[in-house]
Amino acid sequence: MVESRFAQNPKWGKRDRAFVAETTYEIVRWRRLLEFGAQNEDLWALLAAQLVKSGHDLPDWEEFWSFDALQIRARLQTPHLPRAIRESIPDWLETLGQNQLGACWEREISALNEEAPVVLRANTLKISRDELKARLEFKDILTDAIEGLPDALQLRERRSISHNSLYQEGYFEFQDAASQLVAPFLGAKSGMKILDACAGAGGKSLHLAALIENRGHIVSCDVEGEKLIELRRRASRNGVSCLETVSPDKLQSRPQPFERILIDAPCSGSGTLRRQPDLKWRFSPDFLSQIEAKQREILEFYAPMLQNGGALVYATCSIFPSENERQIEWFLGHNSAFELEEQRVISPAATGFDGFFMARMRRVK
Repeated sequence: MVESRFAQNPKWGKRDRAFVAETTYEIVRWRRLLEFGAQNEDLWALLAAQLVKSGHDLPDWEEFWSFDALQIRARLQTPHLPRAIRESIPDWLETLGQNQLGACWEREISALNEEAPVVLRANTLKISRDELKARLEFKDILTDAIEGLPDALQLRERRSISHNSLYQEGYFEFQDAASQLVAPFLGAKSGMKILDACAGAGGKSLHLAALIENRGHIVSCDVEGEKLIELRRRASRNGVSCLETVSPDKLQSRPQPFERILIDAPCSGSGTLRRQPDLKWRFSPDFLSQIEAKQREILEFYAPMLQNGGALVYATCSIFPSENERQIEWFLGHNSAFELEEQRVISPAATGFDGFFMARMRRVK
């Protein structure tokens, strides 16, 4: 919707576009709180409440004449609002979070309502992080390194740089800090045969290719062919030559086992609400049940493709144990050939990153 509005108004400047985009996303993020503030679900009411919330005066437009900014501000500042209203989430999600995360839920949902930073990953097949930082600075794009992530840079100022020549030529990718922890967790080495089982458009496949220095064989698999087309385009831009894409049905006819398997499983995406606030209004308890069943199917389908002694990493961008620790407990209870080596929970509240979970299991027989 935002992009179409920009197309309809080509004379809007950079600041206008930034204001419209930010306001739109904030309305989606805070919809329930804004409805409470305006006592109205109409789009103009939500816009009025968002303008008041962000400290702006209401324009003297006919659409705003029926709204009282002082009343809206007073409602928004009501003390001791129920958390579901204060943090602007559906009631069912409030119940789920409280049941699954207990006392941690308060700080996690609060962190997930903060604006996500823009994080880059230097493509080390082409450039080092320090050199990328310097070349971006030459173009007046200031960044900071992120401790513990050797290839990551975070923009100091949120801005669009997807048209920058350094991006177009494959020197960096956009990838959240938590996501950049997953590929190294697999422990892949140059020359290995690796399966990225739920590759999507391939952010982690590309990271793996850089980690093994383009030496080895990465098979990137996904049920959506369009995503694999996009992955091949990105791989070409990144200078990746050790990667091939296949569909799951064709993978079954290839008996050779893999030394490493990454299953970045489809999930609720609850750990990414900072950058995808619409998710909390789109997914539901039924969807969560369906996706948890799908995660188990995926684990059972791909695990036999791992060779003895090999490692499998199961990862999600969810903060809920039902998609994470409980799935690993279930899998290990049904697959005695695997042992858990390590698992990590990435907390948005503790790190400022997206919420992520990863577990590495070794096939021992």
